[in-house]
Amino acid sequence: MPVLTAPPTLGDLLKFELNASYTRETVTLKAGTSYPLGAVLGRITASGEYRLSPAAEMVGNEGAETAIAVLLEAVDATDAAVTGLIAARGPVILADGALVFDASVDQPAERAAKLTQLAALGLVARATV
Repeated sequence: MPVLTAPPTLGDLLKFELNASYTRETVTLKAGTSYPLGAVLGRITASGEYRLSPAAEMVGNEGAETAIAVLLEAVDATDAAVTGLIAARGPVILADGALVFDASVDQPAERAAKLTQLAALGLVARATV
């Protein structure tokens, strides 16, 4: 018998949100990748587009190194820039294990820095069961 695996859902990521009308925004995601639910995003200063927040500043993506949002839906932007729904401000509680970081965020200190940046906006990650 085959094993069925369900993809993550918004309920796996979002544990508390005071008012969706206040905490959520629709933004443009940079083309070139498929963004998973729970992606930790930064905003590129020059274009205003969002992308996965890298560990350090990247040429052409300046500003995105600061984590300022979490994607609330999976979005395929491999071919073109598309819009996506984000949690932009709190109070919001997110499941720590459901957050997805850029590949460059591969050290515990880098991950902790991203969580601190999100917490400053009221987007708090908690370990959940």
